[in-house]
Amino acid sequence: MLDGGYAAWLAAGLPVEVGDGAARSPSQMSLRYDTHQMLLDHATLPRGDAGQLLDARAAPRYRGDVEPLDRVGGHVPGALNRPFADNLGSDGRFKPAALLRDEFTKVLGSTPPSAVVHMCGSGVTACHNLLAMEHAGLHGSRLYAPSWSGWISDPSRPIAKG
Repeated sequence: MLDGGYAAWLAAGLPVEVGDGAARSPSQMSLRYDTHQMLLDHATLPRGDAGQLLDARAAPRYRGDVEPLDRVGGHVPGALNRPFADNLGSDGRFKPAALLRDEFTKVLGSTPPSAVVHMCGSGVTACHNLLAMEHAGLHGSRLYAPSWSGWISDPSRPIAKG
């Protein structure tokens, strides 16, 4: 993760290569995949006191005012909205951890981070909120990978607007 992206790298005066790149030596890497951190089934989403679904889409998409990608707009009933773009300052970097912690706490109230499940349109920008919460010291939230596109794949599931 590069806070501020490529522009921040360049602004810091760090080296870049152009072209095909230099030959690299092999390196070792260890990964661990935790299946409990990702929800794939809508039936496993938190309800009521069991937790909170947090939608990372922009407010107009969450409300159902516009929907540029999916067949229907709106949000999962009971989901709260925290647009992922709110995690960044004007410089394109993550806001300070303490400020993010305060902002997420205002949205989530007393819901513990471990009871928060993130979603968005397709599961990608939800990861931005998940990472922002980790940066803020709010550890243990999870991802609903199918997100809105998965939720609406079954027309019998309820949709909230507004």
